[in-house]
Amino acid sequence: MVKHKNKVIRVTVSSYAQRIDQAIADHCHELSRTLTRKIIDVGGVHLNGRRVCKCSLSVADGDKIEIFIDGFDLNHYRLSDADIIYQDDYIIVINKPTQIDSQPTPARYKGTLYEALLLWLQDPFRLHLKPALGMVQRLDRDTSGVMIFSIHQRAHKALTALFTQRQAKKKYLALVCGQLAHDKGEFSSTLAKNRATNKMKTVVKGGKLAITRYRTLHQFENFTLVEVDIPTGRMHQIRVHFSEAGHPLVGDDRYGYDASLLDVAVARTMLHSWQLECDHPVTKKKMNFKASPPHDFMHLLTLLGWQGHVDLSSH
Repeated sequence: MVKHKNKVIRVTVSSYAQRIDQAIADHCHELSRTLTRKIIDVGGVHLNGRRVCKCSLSVADGDKIEIFIDGFDLNHYRLSDADIIYQDDYIIVINKPTQIDSQPTPARYKGTLYEALLLWLQDPFRLHLKPALGMVQRLDRDTSGVMIFSIHQRAHKALTALFTQRQAKKKYLALVCGQLAHDKGEFSSTLAKNRATNKMKTVVKGGKLAITRYRTLHQFENFTLVEVDIPTGRMHQIRVHFSEAGHPLVGDDRYGYDASLLDVAVARTMLHSWQLECDHPVTKKKMNFKASPPHDFMHLLTLLGWQGHVDLSSH
């Protein structure tokens, strides 16, 4: 894991051309040339506002180099057939792993789910047309589970409409701290980003409406497993609503999780995209997709005393 911060440098070189990786090494002594090449390889270096793809790219006096480092592993991610839940000529549904960004960020293009899926689709043995990959939903880096993409222009607009018009039903599994007072409940508030903390929060004026409904699946001694339904799709809404109610998600350090509550370390926020139900954007056929929680989620439930009280499998 890289712990350096983002940097912006202005190049000062002699009149002859210099490679960008060498220029970075000259100006940023804390970054080795090998590490610089890795950051370039995943798309974390921009030259004069444009992403750099080659280490051999020449730079000149006055060029602006921006180095974006997100602090995560620089290795690429490759999809396997086991990650694919469903595919036809118009859509593809995957079981997203945890610890991977859904979409490209300034710090990386490669190593994201979007890039991995595009490479998987471009395999000539899998598809006989050039995919038009479109994102219609986004899951946080830590969140695992069901995620749908359009892969044909004919499907993208209709699939997007299903989400914006709240016709796609999304259910999540979340492990929250404490015991909830009611077996069922709903949070409703307007959310906006706090610029000072870069976190989402409930606001009185402005913001966007977020509705989070939950149903208790099992009560542990100090934790609760809940099924969550979100008619809206606001950034971090599940995490914010439970945190503001005094029940932050296990592992969610950003929104108030106290690591001392467990004897074991939790590497990520315990949130899983469990089910997705919607009409097919082209055929209009009813579709229902489900993904079992990954090993780390189930292992933690087992440590807490889980004995299969509810069927969480994808079958």
